[in-house]
Amino acid sequence: MGRESYLVEGRRVTVSDLMESGRLDPGALLTFSRPRVGEIHLAEVKADGRIQLQDGRAYRSPSRAASAAVGRGSFDGWHAWTLDDGRTLDEVRQEFLDEVAAVVSAPTSAAATDVDLSLPTKRHERLKEARRKADSGEPAALTVRDLTGWWGAQRRGYVVTKQIYADLDNHGLTTAPDFDKVHFDAVVRLITAARGGEEISGGDSAADEKMTHSDDAAADDEEEDEEETSVGLTVGNLPSALAGIVSVSPNATFEQAITLMTINDYSQLPVINGRSLKGAVTWQSIAHARHANPEASFSDAVIRASDVPYDHDLVDILPVLTDRDFVLVRDQTQDIAGIVTVSDVAAAYGSMASPFLLVGELDQRLRRIIAQTFDIGEVVEICDAQGRRKISSFDALTMGDYQRILEHPPCWQKLGLPLDRKIFTGRLAEIREIRNDVMHFNPDPLPEDAVQKIRNMIRSLRRYEARK
Repeated sequence: MGRESYLVEGRRVTVSDLMESGRLDPGALLTFSRPRVGEIHLAEVKADGRIQLQDGRAYRSPSRAASAAVGRGSFDGWHAWTLDDGRTLDEVRQEFLDEVAAVVSAPTSAAATDVDLSLPTKRHERLKEARRKADSGEPAALTVRDLTGWWGAQRRGYVVTKQIYADLDNHGLTTAPDFDKVHFDAVVRLITAARGGEEISGGDSAADEKMTHSDDAAADDEEEDEEETSVGLTVGNLPSALAGIVSVSPNATFEQAITLMTINDYSQLPVINGRSLKGAVTWQSIAHARHANPEASFSDAVIRASDVPYDHDLVDILPVLTDRDFVLVRDQTQDIAGIVTVSDVAAAYGSMASPFLLVGELDQRLRRIIAQTFDIGEVVEICDAQGRRKISSFDALTMGDYQRILEHPPCWQKLGLPLDRKIFTGRLAEIREIRNDVMHFNPDPLPEDAVQKIRNMIRSLRRYEARK
């Protein structure tokens, strides 16, 4: 599949793509104007697709080039750099994507591939409409669940999440808040990054970073394997984090606070004045205040409350929860938008414990079987023939390596497993995707049959080992 891959596979458009399509010429001059601060930066598009600044530094990413030209900050380089005819690189990128969409939707294109191109074509139109609304100042709002559905997915798997980021990036869009750092049913808005010479600051810093610098990865890095460093849950992934908050003012009475806590079954209540967090009251703090002084005022029961941004790593707040039992959560606008308690965290990690442990057992069994059957040299020849990974022991093997070994007919024959190779390795490929989600702490519930698939595979391997 050629250019269609930009719609089907979620590949990021690069400057080189624009050149190969004939929409951008080598030697084209670029201007980055910042009239508010009286700055003009110049650059040139080189034949290798890099953007070369006047001092000779060159970058594949327009955003990196813009930041380097200014010497600080983050900028959406696709909107910052303009050609001599006044078009931005982003406008050229949109023309390229429209051309690809036209090719994909043509009858001859659909007939030439086994891939159903109706979904990516429809998604392209949805993203174009979302971009139009964002440009008009009325961004589209939808749940993360609905957004993920645009890609034909029912949950935020590792692969589809990368594709969503890439497609949003291609259309000059990002989400507020970051769709990957909030609960599946949270509402996000599809917005554009800062334009022209405006520096990206404040707001959703995590999404900004992905938006402005993610094109570097597409241009400079090789395809990532599923074994890269795992990413943990964020505070915002928990349902209560951005679910809204009930609070009282510093001038509230004990009766008001107690009533709200009673009818809502709350153990704590934030005390907020406007947008300023003053603390919180709990059943314990109220009891302590009144026990110390029967005539205590409401302010005597207010205790210090910790607050964190929604995109904060969940693991980092565990010490706070151990000490205070709860933490308040700020959304992308810095408003207090929810609360996370010890019970919320226990439920989140508890739901992941079983598949996490099962994946670990499956990994150990596959590694043991392969280590008992093959020499390390045989394994290296299949998994690292060029020696780039420098595999020296079976402990360095990944789930993808297991699949590659078992897909190799001579290896399968040597293993002696009395099962069909293609069916077995096909199921292993499915479990590999499940494993990716588990190890990357995907906060969305696994499909109902996912855990059972892992259990069945483990059972099959146990029977094989028992016969050895």
